[in-house]
Amino acid sequence: MRRSAIERLLPAAYQRACVPGSVLWALLDVMEHLHAPDEAILAEVDALFDPYRAPEHLVVRLTRWVAMDHVVASPRPDAPLPLPVGRLRDLVANGALLARWRGTPYGLRRALELASGSTGFVIDEPTERPFHIVVRVPASAAGQLAVLTRIVEAEKPASTTVDIVVEEESS
Repeated sequence: MRRSAIERLLPAAYQRACVPGSVLWALLDVMEHLHAPDEAILAEVDALFDPYRAPEHLVVRLTRWVAMDHVVASPRPDAPLPLPVGRLRDLVANGALLARWRGTPYGLRRALELASGSTGFVIDEPTERPFHIVVRVPASAAGQLAVLTRIVEAEKPASTTVDIVVEEESS
């Protein structure tokens, strides 16, 4: 807050007494300098909530805001992230879309694609097994099977059983 803006908040008698060289003038200058760092943060506060501009350490917290914290769930707080931060940013940015499509084949496929960075996931619903799905994981995402399994368990309908099958790499 500028010194002049602070001065306008003072009672009229103080405003009249605030002249260059006075103690009050100097005090208002100090107040202006004390407010400067906080105002700089507040000017950029929207960056803290933008998944692509937020500092890396806040991206994990943002996953909680969009109900994708199961992706980063870890038994130990010092454990490394299961995904690169860029993929977590993508998940957070698409959080509203994923919430809208949660429990559907499209929503599950989209969450798996965003988390793995791969395409080619296939969701089958065998007619001979009601309330069961088969998730076919492309070979390119096989190395991320643990986190993909967590996503499938959280994103599938609660009443559905699931088999996760890693596809053979085609030659």
